[in-house]
Amino acid sequence: MSDKLERLQKVIAQSGITSRRKAEQLIMEGNVKVNGKVVTELGTKVGPNADIEVNGVPIEKEEPVYYLVYKPRGVISSVSDDKGRRVITDLLPEVEKRVYPVGRLDYDTSGIILMTNDGAFAQELMHPKYEIDKVYVAKVKGIPTKEELSSLTKGIKVEGDYLKAVRQRILSTDRQKNTAIIQLTLHEGKNRQVRRMFEALGYPVNKLKRERYAFLTTQGMQPGSYRELTPYEVKKLKQAANINVN
Repeated sequence: MSDKLERLQKVIAQSGITSRRKAEQLIMEGNVKVNGKVVTELGTKVGPNADIEVNGVPIEKEEPVYYLVYKPRGVISSVSDDKGRRVITDLLPEVEKRVYPVGRLDYDTSGIILMTNDGAFAQELMHPKYEIDKVYVAKVKGIPTKEELSSLTKGIKVEGDYLKAVRQRILSTDRQKNTAIIQLTLHEGKNRQVRRMFEALGYPVNKLKRERYAFLTTQGMQPGSYRELTPYEVKKLKQAANINVN
């Protein structure tokens, strides 16, 4: 193992217990000890053999794992739900490590979601500054005009949020049923973003799927299935998010 020093919050995040942002909060609140001493300085760097405790519990650095899950509709993108609904981790019963989703998909939205125990990896992938494509296909009630769709790439204000698509494209229309199927590419992932954008234009979404995340697709997969990412895919994702690749 390398003896290089890494930031404390990154090491905590890589242990799988929390995100890097939450780890920073725990450090500042005095809930983290390194080699028996409380550390509150965010710039602190630690070596691979440091004894780290979070809230009095020693952390163990798990080997990072990365999965692509084809989430079906009717599943919560969370590791628990107080209403007893199916959660994303229910789809990975054989995975013993504590994994959690990278971002989220709405309960009624299907498609790609990544799962990992690598908190630093998840945090970087979710940051909009890296402009990772998230491609959605929406079936909407009504047929938007080209002008209306172009407003989505210019950006619209919805309930105080500025929502913007990178690209939009009509895949098909059905004038008899008065529906359209539209592909929308986003770089951010605000709550219910695609649905809110179309609803703001007066075209409610009947069906929504995230069909691509960066270069990853659900090709060859069934809703509810998952697979482990290959080392090459992980490396490509890390490069896309400017994460140091060893």
